[in-house]
Amino acid sequence: MKKETDMEQFIVTGGAGLIGSNLIAALNARGIDDILVVDHLNHPEKERNLAALAYRRYLDRTAFREALRAGQIAPARTLFHLGACSSTTETDQAYLDDNNTGTTHELCTWCLGNGTRFIYASSAATYGDGEQGYSDDDAVTPHLQPLNLYGWSKQKFDLIALREGWLDRIAGLKYFNVFGPGEAHKGEMRSVVHKAYHQICETGAFALFRSHRPEYEDGGQVRDFVYVKDAVAVTLFFHDRPEVSGLFNCGTGKARSWIDLLRAIYVAMGREPKIEFVDMPPHLRDKYQYFTEADTRKLRAAGCEHVFLPLEQAVADYVRYLEARL
Repeated sequence: MKKETDMEQFIVTGGAGLIGSNLIAALNARGIDDILVVDHLNHPEKERNLAALAYRRYLDRTAFREALRAGQIAPARTLFHLGACSSTTETDQAYLDDNNTGTTHELCTWCLGNGTRFIYASSAATYGDGEQGYSDDDAVTPHLQPLNLYGWSKQKFDLIALREGWLDRIAGLKYFNVFGPGEAHKGEMRSVVHKAYHQICETGAFALFRSHRPEYEDGGQVRDFVYVKDAVAVTLFFHDRPEVSGLFNCGTGKARSWIDLLRAIYVAMGREPKIEFVDMPPHLRDKYQYFTEADTRKLRAAGCEHVFLPLEQAVADYVRYLEARL
């Protein structure tokens, strides 16, 4: 493939994952394959994601980290750090501190020392219950209180970057509820679209959590659902404009309910809705986000004019993809 420049090189951690594999596909579409992919191939669906992509070489995450420490990784133009444990129910704090916060810290300092653009994945999980709102303004970041250890593992590095003054040289993206092709390996962390599609195929019905707060109807809890193709487009905006740095929300700015999402799935599948409700497990009730919606003012002010695909169109596109894989 033809490269953008003679010195082009990219590193994508989490390259076999949801956002990572779609990002590599987008780079391939630009004629770029000088890519070092880093991941942990612990699932056949990750291998399937990689099989469709063009890249120079692959390293397991442990081997990559060791090679980085040994000075065996050449500087790249951009390092997209998308690899992490994304389980919101993970309880091993030491593991998250090392795998999520620690690795991000190491990669960031390596990039800053080698003239490599660093773009990393933060998370909307840092916003916790939303009491502080969903602004990505630096003045708000220190006050956020995530609801789970995963959210804290992301918040900790955001705070390090803020404290060290790195946010004027790097870009962090607080991805909201990303869904789309390439997530089949994620188990319980898969999107409701993926789970519901297969459940509806089998039984015709799908169950949502009941609301345990009176101000929200059952299924009326809302999220900022982001199609992975839009998440990739926003991510590449920060690669294309290295002069734009900071911590930014990556969301549509338009919250939609779980009922809206399920109805869109049924319409895309050409079926009549059959939606059931079940009680939320007690251990999740004080860790559940009833409302998330990206404040996109900072992103727009930075010059990102990307138009996010409406939920119904995004779901329909994804359902077509899933149908083609049956």
